[in-house]
Amino acid sequence: MKKSILGILSLVLILALLVGCGGGNNSGSKDTGPSNSSGQETYHWRFAHEENNGSVQDVYVKKFVEVLEEKSNGRIKIDIYPVGQIGDATQQAELLQNGGLEFAMVSPGNTGTLVPENQLFSLHFLFSDNMDINKEVLKTSKALNEMLSEKYLEKNIKVLSYWTEGTMEWTTNKPVNTPDKWKGLKFRTMPSPMIVAAYEAYGANPTPVPYMEVYSGLQLNMIEGQENPLFAIEEMKFYEVQEYLTLASPSLYVTCTCVNPDFFNSLPEDIQQMILETAEELNDFAFEVQAELNGSALDKIKAASDIEIVYLTEEERVMFREAAMSAYDVYKDMVGEDGAKILDTLIKEVEEVQAKYQ
Repeated sequence: MKKSILGILSLVLILALLVGCGGGNNSGSKDTGPSNSSGQETYHWRFAHEENNGSVQDVYVKKFVEVLEEKSNGRIKIDIYPVGQIGDATQQAELLQNGGLEFAMVSPGNTGTLVPENQLFSLHFLFSDNMDINKEVLKTSKALNEMLSEKYLEKNIKVLSYWTEGTMEWTTNKPVNTPDKWKGLKFRTMPSPMIVAAYEAYGANPTPVPYMEVYSGLQLNMIEGQENPLFAIEEMKFYEVQEYLTLASPSLYVTCTCVNPDFFNSLPEDIQQMILETAEELNDFAFEVQAELNGSALDKIKAASDIEIVYLTEEERVMFREAAMSAYDVYKDMVGEDGAKILDTLIKEVEEVQAKYQ
């Protein structure tokens, strides 16, 4: 009870700070008077993301802001808030829901209790090994862009696009190239019930730890491993306190570009269209950024450490894929009929797109 009260008070303080810094109503902060000779209204908004400066999300959000501000010919100004400036990733999602933010990156690993159906992204071996296939699926999927997006909208979050920051990889202090080696392993995960279930399927002991505390947890052996895209492993220097980097790529780190729906619906139609166009135009950019940052990150890790790089054999991947299937049943039991339909539809869509590439 005490923690709940403190959490509510923290959220109220953050909202008060945002209001004091530039308006907290659903239409954002609207400057008084026109900013150009045509007399058009101008807007001042906020966009929060979940990572540090220079990360995939940071590069993406800066590009999003640049494109949107340019489209508006100076009518729109957006301030960017990296994680920690106005709360952690979960608090940012809550602020977006409540209108304290206009835009935010919302990742399923941090919002599993908010939108349980989004936990399908945490299932292992759901997507393809081919990133071109994954890009097409995320862009065209009815399961995601219609069915899952409706679940977000029910929680007062409008998804503009789904995109990936790359594949998740494992760092550990002992070999984990087969499922039997995971038994009892204290493995750091995000606070997601489905991520926990995915690693319990291997016999691990999943341990949710805040992102900014992972390095010290690994260093002190409070946790024995963690998962992240390569750019994050390099950026946070997890390789300094781990013995093995296993390139298993069991899942995609999928995130969502989101907007508060009440705010969005209050905007003039031309401004709404600018936002939708910007999100669509950045689909290819997002994949290019993750490919560049993750590729260079692996090179930097190899150059800066003697961590052992492990590549799974096809036989080992089959073993993990078979072990992971029990988590699919956990997901369906957790989310019910609607969530099960979303998952089944997505599986079929991935298979259909894969067939086109064969």
